[in-house]
Amino acid sequence: MNRRPAHLTMREEQILACIRLSIAERGEGPTISVIGQAVGLRSKGSVAYHLRNLEERGVLIRDGRSWRTCRLAR
Repeated sequence: MNRRPAHLTMREEQILACIRLSIAERGEGPTISVIGQAVGLRSKGSVAYHLRNLEERGVLIRDGRSWRTCRLAR
């Protein structure tokens, strides 16, 4: 089921921008720690929560078990 909202939250947009930049510069997604530092979240669990939400909404697609293997759906 695709539960994509009409808009993303500011935090979700920040996370997506971090992922886009990492993929453009290095060819792979950033680690959860790097995302947390970039968007100002201390807890890895909080970052993982946002990433899971983005994945459920269909914005991110994870090819493997790690978030570093994610790609943007749009």
